[in-house]
Amino acid sequence: MKHLIFRFLGNTLAVYATAALLPGITVRNFWSAALAALVIGALNAFVKPILNLLSMPFIIVTLGLFTLVINGLMLWLASILLDGFYVSGFLSAIIGALVISIFSMIFGRIFGVKN
Repeated sequence: MKHLIFRFLGNTLAVYATAALLPGITVRNFWSAALAALVIGALNAFVKPILNLLSMPFIIVTLGLFTLVINGLMLWLASILLDGFYVSGFLSAIIGALVISIFSMIFGRIFGVKN
């Protein structure tokens, strides 16, 4: 349970830090970032595996780089579903997904959460 809480906190901080860093991504407040982290996590758990399976030829041809596009789609879909979280465009979503992944990895190391 502690692992899940720290991972959620790290993802929330990653979303909040990314919104502070990138001009194309905005969050209303910390609670909007927390809700965005929750929705992104749910999308990654339920929708992303289906997209990975359907786009497997693209993932193989691009040697895995197409997963950045899928991660960007998950971030963009979360911004469509939420009111206090906004991504201005698809390129911002792809860059934001990459930055969130990096921040999540850093915060995971700080909090001692292993994948």
